[in-house]
Amino acid sequence: MAELRLPLRRRRRTLGLWLLGVTILVFFFISPVIGLLAEWPWFSALGYERVFATRLVASFTLGVLAGGVAFAFLYANLRFAQRGIVPNPVVIQANAQTPAVDVTRLVRRLALPSALAFALFLALAVSTDWMPVLQFLHQTPFGVTDPVFGRDLAYYVFTLPIVTGVLAISTVLVTLSLLACGALYALRGDVVVYRRTVTIEPSARLHLGLLIAAMFVLTALRIFFVRLPGTLYSTTGPLFGASFADLHGRLLGLRIAGAAAILGAVLVLAGLRSKLLGRTALLAVGIYFGVSLLGVVIYPAVVQKLVVAPNELSKETPQLRRHIDATRRAWGLDSVLVRDLSGEARLTERDIQANRPTIDNVRLWDRDPLLQTFGQLQEIRTYYDFVSVDDDRYVVDGRYRQVMLSPRELNSASLPTRTFINERLTFTHGMGLTLGPVNEVTEEGLPVLFIKDLPPASSVSLAVKRPEIYFGELTDNWVFANTGQQEFDYPSGDENIFGTYKGNGGVEVGGLLRRLVLAAYFRSLKVLLSSDITSASRAMYIRNIRARAHAALPFLIFDADPYMVIDGGGRLRWILDAYTATTRYPYAQPLSNGINYMRNSVKVVIDAYDGSVTAYQADSADPLVRTFAKIFPGIFHPLDSMPADLRAHLRYPEDLFHVQTELYGTYHMAEPDIFYHREDQWQKPVLSIAPERPDPFLRHMVMRLPEEKQAEFILMVPFTPRGKDNLASWMVARNDGAHYGELVVYRFPKQSLVFGPTQIVNRINQDTEIARQIALWDQGGSQVIRGNLLVIPIEESLIYVMPLYLRAQGGRIPELKRVVVAYQNRVVMEETLDAGLAQLFGGPGAATRAPVRVSETRAAGSAVSARAADLARRANESFRRAMEAQRAGDWARYGEELRRLEDVLRQLQAAVEERKP
Repeated sequence: MAELRLPLRRRRRTLGLWLLGVTILVFFFISPVIGLLAEWPWFSALGYERVFATRLVASFTLGVLAGGVAFAFLYANLRFAQRGIVPNPVVIQANAQTPAVDVTRLVRRLALPSALAFALFLALAVSTDWMPVLQFLHQTPFGVTDPVFGRDLAYYVFTLPIVTGVLAISTVLVTLSLLACGALYALRGDVVVYRRTVTIEPSARLHLGLLIAAMFVLTALRIFFVRLPGTLYSTTGPLFGASFADLHGRLLGLRIAGAAAILGAVLVLAGLRSKLLGRTALLAVGIYFGVSLLGVVIYPAVVQKLVVAPNELSKETPQLRRHIDATRRAWGLDSVLVRDLSGEARLTERDIQANRPTIDNVRLWDRDPLLQTFGQLQEIRTYYDFVSVDDDRYVVDGRYRQVMLSPRELNSASLPTRTFINERLTFTHGMGLTLGPVNEVTEEGLPVLFIKDLPPASSVSLAVKRPEIYFGELTDNWVFANTGQQEFDYPSGDENIFGTYKGNGGVEVGGLLRRLVLAAYFRSLKVLLSSDITSASRAMYIRNIRARAHAALPFLIFDADPYMVIDGGGRLRWILDAYTATTRYPYAQPLSNGINYMRNSVKVVIDAYDGSVTAYQADSADPLVRTFAKIFPGIFHPLDSMPADLRAHLRYPEDLFHVQTELYGTYHMAEPDIFYHREDQWQKPVLSIAPERPDPFLRHMVMRLPEEKQAEFILMVPFTPRGKDNLASWMVARNDGAHYGELVVYRFPKQSLVFGPTQIVNRINQDTEIARQIALWDQGGSQVIRGNLLVIPIEESLIYVMPLYLRAQGGRIPELKRVVVAYQNRVVMEETLDAGLAQLFGGPGAATRAPVRVSETRAAGSAVSARAADLARRANESFRRAMEAQRAGDWARYGEELRRLEDVLRQLQAAVEERKP
């Protein structure tokens, strides 16, 4: 029986090993193959086959090359160490009943699979670094040399990573071979340790000596080609980059350490003829580490403490200049235009009227309250969601207007019944958007909407003709279009309107083979069995626009805020800002993630209906994007070829502007001595209450810049001196026309006092009338929501605007109820912006030019209402001036103001009579 059980156990063991092998095969090979088979038609449908093929060929070639070299080197060393006959093999026998095991022979058999396993592991690891290799092969010069070694910066960005990687892999291979061969020689008895004496067989001594010498040579190469250039990224001094101690201490120490490593290799090779290889190797190691400790660690520290520290500014001035210049170049701050303001300008009613485009586009709706309002008024069904609100500008009925819009996307997780047909075939897309001006409200305090409802209806010259959103920010699931099931479009009363997809987006299902691939890729047997899915159906996957852009262009970094645009044909398109970046720019200040060079070199446009991805090269001077263009020829289109209706909506990216403004607060100080002392450091305004957004003062607006003739769409942020509240300057990124991308800083004189946001907020909080009104609302159970404080440049001065929203108890819809306006040391609160400006600056017509509060039926009686409002404002002004004259004892002016008040009241009565039918 025992003899019969043994074959049975062997069969079970063989079956188990076979199943394990099949599982490993499926996990490591079948699943990736399915992924590749599903990705190929996806890339082909987009026209990005070159990206897919280049990535596949490059990663496979690199993996095979690295794995082949690793296998050949390891296996050759292991086989050389196991050559010949072992006179005294190591034999292990567990007990008398089991056969003895020759460990030496077993190790010999493991040499091949061990070398193969490590080579496979290395090949898989190295194959993911295909992009740096292609960048190295297609590199583009920067045209700028580093100030220490005189190399073009392309060496540090493209070449140095490859040199570092090759030397690192070589060091790992040599180290692993040395350890493995040393263990094998000890196992074979070729290395014997007896009474502190190491005896090594001659051929083993030659082999191990060559490996040890190779280690020293690789160490010397790493010092000269990696660590020496790496001093340009040093952080030991008061700056990022090589400091005085690095240049006059560490570089010398590294060169001596490199020479010591070469000397160590020579000593080891010289010791091969004697029997003292071990002592020679230890001597070489001791010399190297001793020299490294003295030259690389101790000597630079002594230089820093005794030479630099007592005279740091004078010693570090050249390095500080290099650091400042490099940082400004790397982050595009060297091209910032600086314009000085007089700081003495006083605004008048005439200035307000001359800047009506700015006043007419003051953004009174903050994103968060507006998003909540859109969600309550325009989601319509529970499975629709508004994800974000974007700023943009359009010519609306002949006027240049700033608007806020939000796409209405489908949230499949909120479907009432989540079946395969509902999720994958019927509810496939969002529908339209909501769009309105930034500064108009209805009589109920709700936003005026130019485009609203389902299907999207427009009350202005803008129109949405293709409202379906198959690709968006919220869409992250796969669906099938053009199937046997009609697709839900929108609700209409008690009925639902359905439609059929008519575009060419997605991947055509085609024959059985592709259907099998899609079923395996989606892990859904229903894809294979559903009769609704036909060969003409289109599979849509990777529909999230950020994931889609990253999959098509994996070598770019994308801005966190994509935005939607209505093109000239009424089609919805997404625009994403894409960046090229590196962590290898010498001397430039890095971010927390290590990036110290960035350019917004690519604009990506994704069609919301068919998912097409078009990449436009926005920066022809950037060496990184030019390198990518060489690697993937034809993938980038020139920016000039972008349709004019899309180009008119390009925005300067917020993420980049946020970083640039953070850095510019320090790096506007171009002189090393001022920079070192931080004499004129700026910061963004700091509020006592933490804002909801990380950068609350960074915002888009339409305004006319000082000395410019036309209003334009800009991105703006103010600065205050570090640790102070008054305003020092404000910086804009221009977005329109030929000025796109220009950065301009407007500086106030240092001797002038311009109130900053914190000071204005304090004045608002101290205003008794505002505090009384807010207290009344709070006592009534309503929630008062303070909007973000807006900094509005007018000519060479500033006004501040803060909207106040009211949310009723138990309600979810914020309503705009008041607008606080501040100028210099005066603060007023009115129902409308124009009324507030009239209180501050006076003048007829200030409240009639652009009413903020309008009804949805704005046409009836507008002229008479405007005249009555103007007369009421003038009456209020006359009464206020009369009271002021009374308190001052100026009775002559008091009587004059009363006569004016009487005249205005007669006119107001006449205007009221005109409105009677």
